[in-house]
Amino acid sequence: MNTSTLNSQELIALEDKYGAHNYHPLPVVLAKGEGVYVWDVEGKKYFDFLSAYSAVNQGHCHPRIINALSEQAKQLTLTSRAFYNDMLGKYEKFITDYFKYDKILPINTGVEAVETALKLCRKWAYTVKKIEANKAKIIFASQNFHGRTLAVISASVDPDSTKGFGPYMPGIEIIPYNDLAKLEEALADKNVAGFVVEPIQGEAGVVVPDENYLRDAYALCKKNNALFIADEVQTGIARTGRLLATCGNCSCKGNCENTPEVRPDILILGKALSGGVFPVSAVLADDEIMMTIKPGEHGSTFGGNPLACAVAIEALKVVTDERLAENAEKLGKLFRERMQNLINKSNLVTLVRGKGLLNAIVINDSPESKTAWNICVAMRDNGLLAKPTHGNIIRFAPPLVMTEEELHQCCDIIEKTIIEFKA
Repeated sequence: MNTSTLNSQELIALEDKYGAHNYHPLPVVLAKGEGVYVWDVEGKKYFDFLSAYSAVNQGHCHPRIINALSEQAKQLTLTSRAFYNDMLGKYEKFITDYFKYDKILPINTGVEAVETALKLCRKWAYTVKKIEANKAKIIFASQNFHGRTLAVISASVDPDSTKGFGPYMPGIEIIPYNDLAKLEEALADKNVAGFVVEPIQGEAGVVVPDENYLRDAYALCKKNNALFIADEVQTGIARTGRLLATCGNCSCKGNCENTPEVRPDILILGKALSGGVFPVSAVLADDEIMMTIKPGEHGSTFGGNPLACAVAIEALKVVTDERLAENAEKLGKLFRERMQNLINKSNLVTLVRGKGLLNAIVINDSPESKTAWNICVAMRDNGLLAKPTHGNIIRFAPPLVMTEEELHQCCDIIEKTIIEFKA
């Protein structure tokens, strides 16, 4: 079979026949990306309004990041951590200076970074907090999404993630999101090692907590000698209008100036850390926490590889140089204004919520309905790609390099699709 000449339907059929059915993609087959645009195999052009779940904050195939990838690939791609390489130390210094932490543990994917944070939290609990062996507990917020490994689905309440995969990992307590009273109650247990939370719950439908929630949750953790662990895999790297969502209403421009409203004890990053061109994730913490892990206790063959290091350095430089956090802040306000105007015109959309350029609209139908999915298919036909989450919610997260003119074009497409939509 000459696979170079296949059309969209034939390529979808190939995936259906030879690939595991663990995803349900929107029916579009992409072959090229540049900036805020992607093209399918037939050459049709679309606005990407999902950014690979915020992995492509810097835009598709950003030339500076691609150049860093290409140049490093000519020199050295992988040594494993059996040996030193000439890029890792440079990267570790760069990223710890960038986010103002003592140490980084480099890893590959977002869920691996979450797993790493859980291990660090437990190790700290036993070596520093002196919790009795095998008694440590970690608190999670309900409706979370931290990935799909066995450890993190043990903290999930989503049946799609959990059904058929038990038994689950012990030592986990789930409390309601955005509920400080429940958190305070849970932290009263002296065996609690830490609290893991998404600053904004993306997969749950871009659920933004009360303005004081993160700040007060952090203070409660400090009061009870428990670690505050922020999963910023999706919300980090300028997506929410700040370098990190935990920064709150800080006044930093570009690089972190170490004046955030909340400074997590453990910070988890991924996705846009590479600009979407290579799997790169990271766990950052200070020495008291990070140095509890000793040689042989955790690792990864690809973690900290030279290619990842070169890519991540350039990806973070792009965020600063192109002032992407500021652009996300400005365009996010415009987007929510446009969507609120749409709500005033149509009873099909009931709510818009979000922060920066991580936003969602709620469709006036049940979570079990196909309405949001069908709207996304109609938006595809009109030249914009997005996808539902939790049934009746559509998440919108365009690349942060988008211009104001392009944003208005996208809002026009969304508005046209909603106004003309026939169930």
